[in-house]
Formats: sequence, C-alpha cells, structure tokens
Amino acid sequence: MVLESLISPLSARRKPWELFFLGIFYSTIAMFLGLWIFYDQASLVMVFLTSLACVPLIYNTIKREEENEGAKKEVVLLKQHSRVVWFLTCLFLGFIISFSAWYVFLPGHMVENMFSTQMATISAINSKISGATNMDLLGGAAVGLKITGEITSGQLFWKILENNVKVLMFCIFFSFFYGAGAIFILTWNATVISAAIGNFVKTNIGALTGLTYFSMFSLGIARYMTHGIFEIVAYFVGGLAGGIISVAVIRRELKSKRFLHELLDSVDIILIAIGILFLAAFVEVYITPILF
Repeated sequence: MVLESLISPLSARRKPWELFFLGIFYSTIAMFLGLWIFYDQASLVMVFLTSLACVPLIYNTIKREEENEGAKKEVVLLKQHSRVVWFLTCLFLGFIISFSAWYVFLPGHMVENMFSTQMATISAINSKISGATNMDLLGGAAVGLKITGEITSGQLFWKILENNVKVLMFCIFFSFFYGAGAIFILTWNATVISAAIGNFVKTNIGALTGLTYFSMFSLGIARYMTHGIFEIVAYFVGGLAGGIISVAVIRRELKSKRFLHELLDSVDIILIAIGILFLAAFVEVYITPILF
C-alpha cells in the first residue's frame, strides 16, 4: 500500500519526469528484495515485484483513459493518450537506468545471479545470429528472436519488425486479459536491455582508453535507446489500447455504440503503434550502426 500510493495518474500526467525517479526507486527496491528474500530466483522475482508496484498506477490510468473515450474529439483524445504514453516512457527509462547501473557497479557474483535469466536469453539469441553482429535485438529477447545464416539489411529489417510486432501483440494481449499486464512484458524487456547495456559497458571499458565508467555507461544507453525509445513508445501505445478495450468490455455491453467507438479508437491506436515500429526498425538497421 505504500509504493503504489506514491503518485496518482493525475500527478503523473502533470509531472511526467517524476515517473523517471519513481522507476528508479521501484526497480531498486524490487531488486534488493529479490536478492534478499528470493536469492536463487532474483532475476525473475525483481521483474515481478517491479511490475507489481506499477499495477495500481497503470490500471487507474487506463480506467481514466477509457472514461474519456467518446467524450471528446479524436485529436484531443490522441493528445491526451500521448501524455500518458510519455509519463509511462519516463517510468520505463527509470527502469533502464536503474537496472543497468546496478549491473555495472554491483559485485560480479551478485550481478550473475540477479541477471542470470536475462543473460541466458541474450546468449540464446546471439548464438543464432550471423551477419548481424552490430545489431542488438531490443524486444527480441522477450519472445526469442531466431535469425540464422547470412542476411541482408533488408532481411534484417523485416525480421526485427516481425519480432517487434510480436512483442506488441503480447503487450496488447496482456493488457486485455490482465488489465495492466503489459507492464510485466515491458519490465522484463527493461531488465534484458539493461543486462545488454551493462555487459556492453563492462566489455568495452577496458578496450577503449580514455573513457570513464560514466562516459561508457552513457554511450551504452545511447547505443541501445537510439532506436529503442521508439519501440518502447510503441509497446506502451499498444498496451494502452489493449487496456482500454479490456475496461470497455467489463463496463459496457458489446453492442453499444460507445463500445464500438472505443474499439475503433483502439484499432487506430494499434495502427499508430505499428507505424512507430516501422520507424524503430529502420533506425535500428540503418542508423544505429552508423552512429555506434
């Protein structure tokens, strides 16, 4: 009752930057509780506890968004949804900074235990990649992307887009069936991305002279989030759409005009999310390798 009471949906919309620090706080508490109480299963328990702390905020936010459906013009609704997606993205960025920082600075034996499942997932993916060694697979870790053989940039683009759309569908389904369920998928992705960033920092800090841990950490964040920020926005947009449909199903008859309006509005939102994923895949394949 303490963690979930720290901020309300209304306060989050007014001061979205506060969600960044809240994300750091939630993830840090969850990580140390996982290490302290469930040491052998800490890599998954910290994902669950972080998600659990966010559920009241996410669920109440979705309820507020659903209540405003049909009451305003589409342009106003889209603008309102964008504010929600923005503060949720700030929350996710807080997770990324927190988990990746702890990965870099905690003792090796603690890191190995805390991110064991995440590193196993990354290793399983990387072992199946050939001809794309400079590409990270943000979001691919959530569903086990499989790429084999030499592939062109165009083929990689469609593979990454296909995988990211799968993750988007997971977010939509989890939000529909569990209300705020998408936050679990997104938190899991945050821990996998953080493990990749932390491993990047530790691997390259000795190879690149003149760079401090801070500058290498910043480089790792920039490398993964150049395209990753678009993917995360798309996942939150899809999760919001799934949540709106879920609340609408619970509250209203399926044949009502308002439900039909909300369903069509959610479909529009999902299409927007898919469009954002096209942009994310393009940036990941054609721009990120140039910058990093």
